[in-house]
Amino acid sequence: MIPPRTENELAEALRAASRGDEEGFVALYRDLQPRLLRYATALIGAEAEDVTAETWLQVARDLRGFAGDLDGFRGWVSAICRNRAMDWARTRTRRPADPTEMSTLAEHPDVTDAHGSAVERMSTRWAMAHILALPRTEAEAVLLRAVVGLDGPTAAKVLGKRPGAVRVAAHRGLKKLAAAISDDCWTEGERHA
Repeated sequence: MIPPRTENELAEALRAASRGDEEGFVALYRDLQPRLLRYATALIGAEAEDVTAETWLQVARDLRGFAGDLDGFRGWVSAICRNRAMDWARTRTRRPADPTEMSTLAEHPDVTDAHGSAVERMSTRWAMAHILALPRTEAEAVLLRAVVGLDGPTAAKVLGKRPGAVRVAAHRGLKKLAAAISDDCWTEGERHA
């Protein structure tokens, strides 16, 4: 397992990747791809891997022209991913496909022990199911802020909304998720233990 990189190491990887360094690009990909895949899965379903692959192709092609910091890069990549997902959705409405089951949401836990991995998968499935049950604006705000890790202004740029609107949507979504956690019988055993 490759240890996660610090923000400073990732910022240096971004500078190197923008100069054409392959190792820098790989470091950025490894950091962002699992979160980006979850975001794309929430937006588009089973085609998420194709959408993120197209996203990274565009990033590789246009990275030399990118000017910004690490948060800006994450926002830029998220916006590309969202645009690719919306393109896929438009294509799908022209050529309908079979709907995807919620159980196909992609999870990429970093733990290696089976128990930890199983618990993380259950937690991720539960969280993604509840996030996807939120109204679309709230779900996207929560995904971009909590899953992808974007700050408010960057998430607002991705969604084409004002930062205050994204902050409110994320707050409402997280408040509903907190209520779902306290109401969910899955957590009952933890309260009585």
